[in-house]
Amino acid sequence: MKRAGVLFLAGVPVVATAVYFVLPSGAADAPAAPTSVGAQSSRDDAKDRAEQDHQKQDEDDAIIASLPPGLAAPDRKELAHRLVSSAEHSTTDWRSTYGIIEDRDDDCGYTAGIIGFCTGTHDLLTLVEHYTGSHPGNGLARYLPALRKVDGTDSHEGLDPGFTDAWKAESELPEFRAAQEEERDRVYFEPAVRLAKLDGLGTLGQFVYYDAMVFHGTGTDESGFYALRERVLKRAKTPAAGGSEKAYLDAFLDVRRATMLTRYPDRDTSRVDTAQRRFLQAGNLGLDTPLTWEMYGDSYTLS
Repeated sequence: MKRAGVLFLAGVPVVATAVYFVLPSGAADAPAAPTSVGAQSSRDDAKDRAEQDHQKQDEDDAIIASLPPGLAAPDRKELAHRLVSSAEHSTTDWRSTYGIIEDRDDDCGYTAGIIGFCTGTHDLLTLVEHYTGSHPGNGLARYLPALRKVDGTDSHEGLDPGFTDAWKAESELPEFRAAQEEERDRVYFEPAVRLAKLDGLGTLGQFVYYDAMVFHGTGTDESGFYALRERVLKRAKTPAAGGSEKAYLDAFLDVRRATMLTRYPDRDTSRVDTAQRRFLQAGNLGLDTPLTWEMYGDSYTLS
């Protein structure tokens, strides 16, 4: 379901790229070429930005360390995965979904695994690349050229007919299951929880960000999570900026629902309307159990 686009890692500073000038052989004793004022200034600016980024990350790390675990607590994290799985796979048993793979006719190609990695939205490709780096010769490695070619499209070129069977077979292995979990956490869960905490949001708000990242992706396009959040910030202040947590989350869910329907006019918006909105209206900002919600007409309860 995620949009294609460049993936971000929330909280990772931008590192300036150094430029090296290589002298030709035998020129060691030649006088150094004068450095232009503009070039030196640019390097100084880049160094200053990198230092500021590192300082900002250190400050953010200190804030995160001072806060309660929230959604990152083991029992809350398990709850979050069950909630997302009810939306992605119509089951709260997310551990039964490693081997699921299908084309949902949503322009994202094949959707697969515990979080709905997609062949058309870069995250499935990244997963297989990382997995192959640590487990060369695995059953999916031979599809990497095809995965790179179809990235950003809904094409199956080079993947049919064997890729779906290869995915299911690999998903029986503990190593690939662990790789799926690590990629889910690295790309979606950890950045979402971190940013939500910096925005002053509690456990429910952290889940709202997480589910939005899963559905909308972390790309640069107008339907991606970060663009969605920017639109929300024009309507409401985050709690960290002095705003009401409930008012901010209300605005976030309004904007998110509208974004979903803009992309998929006929899409069921249960994950907002009869799950997250229901928790918010009940004042359950801590995402405390028992939880009861509906997804695509089915009812779920977790206690």
